[in-house]
Amino acid sequence: MANEKKYNIGYALSGGFIKGFAHLGVMQALLEHDIRPDIISGVSAGALAGVFYADGNEPYKVLDFFSGHKFFDLTKFIIPKMGLFDLQEFIDFLESNLKAKNIEDLQLPFIITATDLDKGRMVHFNQGPLAERVAASCCMPVLFSPVKIGDTFYVDGGLFMNLPVSTIRKECEKVVAINVNPLIAKEYKKNILAIAFRSYNFMFQANTMNDRKKADLLIEPYNLHDYSNTELDKAKEIFTQGYNVAIDVLHGRLEESGKVWK
Repeated sequence: MANEKKYNIGYALSGGFIKGFAHLGVMQALLEHDIRPDIISGVSAGALAGVFYADGNEPYKVLDFFSGHKFFDLTKFIIPKMGLFDLQEFIDFLESNLKAKNIEDLQLPFIITATDLDKGRMVHFNQGPLAERVAASCCMPVLFSPVKIGDTFYVDGGLFMNLPVSTIRKECEKVVAINVNPLIAKEYKKNILAIAFRSYNFMFQANTMNDRKKADLLIEPYNLHDYSNTELDKAKEIFTQGYNVAIDVLHGRLEESGKVWK
């Protein structure tokens, strides 16, 4: 009894900006195979995808919330001081479309990982106002101005933990890790934004290595690298890519060993 885990299955959802829509596709495939989470741990894009499911929406229905929106509908360009864009419109969008107002009001236990920029440490939110904490977790430095909660500034949780398996590992019998931002050293444009994003991606990917090993099931779509981070109109296509990869992984595991878990 002492070793009994609090939860059967947990999902750990990585960061990945626009690639986060692939989380929804992977989750859809998992649910169709009756692999349902009892708790979700999300960072950045993973926090965004996961929160809509934890709020009671089927993954494929979450696409409807973003339909017709463009990147610049959810952000506002500002005179650069702490970032190029402000996330208040994104916070307003979340507050308008999520039924839960606080993390503890969600239908599933939910943990949001962000970075305390002031003290240089990782934080895990499991209670408190929801929208601003999701925004804080998604707040890529330089691109977005830090999100202030209380007296503290927060930025993207991926700086320290871009695949939050460790957050729930000890509490779960099994953890499904979905990493939509695997390491791919592809060709890249030689401009300041492309170099900045590439550098961030390498940094974020490097801190996933240990957490990848701790998962009981790891799903990593490798077919997302050509999508621009502002292509909200490609959400359904990215969803489908994630779904197809997950189906291939699950069916491959079943054919190979008769089970999806390690």
